[in-house]
Amino acid sequence: MYLLLCIFSSVMACVALSSWAAKQGNGFAVDEITGQIAGIGDYRRALVQGVSALIGIAVALLLSNIDYRSLVKVWPVHVALTWGLVLPTLFIRNVTIGPLTIGYNAGDTDNYSWYKLGGFTLQPTELAKISFILTFAMHLNNVRGRINEPKELGKLLLHLAAPILIIHVQGDDGTAIIYAIIGCSMMFAAGLSWKYIIGALAAAGAAVAAAFAFFSDKIGKGYQWYRILAVVDPENKTGWAPSEAVWKNIIYQQQRGEIALGSGGIFGNGVFGGSYYSVPNAHNDFIFSWIGNAAGFVGCCVVLGVLFAIVVRTFLTGARSEDLLGTFICAGIGGALMAQIAVNVGMNLRVLPVIGVTLPFYSAGGSSVMMLYICVGLVLSVYIHNTKKLFG
Repeated sequence: MYLLLCIFSSVMACVALSSWAAKQGNGFAVDEITGQIAGIGDYRRALVQGVSALIGIAVALLLSNIDYRSLVKVWPVHVALTWGLVLPTLFIRNVTIGPLTIGYNAGDTDNYSWYKLGGFTLQPTELAKISFILTFAMHLNNVRGRINEPKELGKLLLHLAAPILIIHVQGDDGTAIIYAIIGCSMMFAAGLSWKYIIGALAAAGAAVAAAFAFFSDKIGKGYQWYRILAVVDPENKTGWAPSEAVWKNIIYQQQRGEIALGSGGIFGNGVFGGSYYSVPNAHNDFIFSWIGNAAGFVGCCVVLGVLFAIVVRTFLTGARSEDLLGTFICAGIGGALMAQIAVNVGMNLRVLPVIGVTLPFYSAGGSSVMMLYICVGLVLSVYIHNTKKLFG
């Protein structure tokens, strides 16, 4: 059932991306002289999504037959491999060696955390996320009941802070936030005391308030701060934007996404027909607004309902694991899914700033889909290798 829910999401993603290609993308590439179809055009995104999902499913099934404990034991191998890919992007930006580009910028920000090989792009922090979940689960499993001892908690926080700092230096704060939520989810599952949780929330609230009050001009990069203020004050009544051009540029994407969502009504404008609003990056970060436009409120509820079921089953698999290691792995993967869904939908609903977080399964991107199915394979491995607990 878990795998079927994931496959259903991938099928719906291909439909949504095909719909976008037909109405807002370039659809099929057409020869200007003959008028004949010369290529698949933007349908390529749906094709890549589907092929990547098929490869990912095969990898997930393969991983499900490998004991997750053995994957944790070889942690030096995947740590060296994944972070060995991440670290060069801290210093190398847009350097091309033959068909390979290191430190590729896949968007319009100063995030150079990608590799590009021909037409294929890879963000190694997505692969490193899986390695981090495995190593952090091992760390928590070694600590066990001593997690609330200051010394052990300090070590765990250092383990969590290291990748967050590296990714922040890269310029990908959206991914850094997801890492933080993953770590917090796993520590909560490990029994972190409420006194630390409440203390951390209070400290975070105080830090945010102080930042707004005294250091607003020094926080992050200009566009990041503007995106936060655009959510707090979308009409620019406080005059946060230095010019009307900056204000319109910052709010444009979310404004169009909000209009697109609302225009779909209850049942939408039709997947391959009807009227549509143009939304920047509707195939990627704002795919949810496109779903709302095409399939309406009902379509959004179906998408979110299935994603919610995947998250719940991920956490339940961890809760029923016969060992804590499996519990922590599922807590990390479930936390990652939950965080990405919540942040992405919040961006589309204009209640959270745009920070470049994709919607699992649905946002266009072959490498991210395959990384997601690796996580699915780990959850299946926890399930399959705990048959005594589940069926005994």
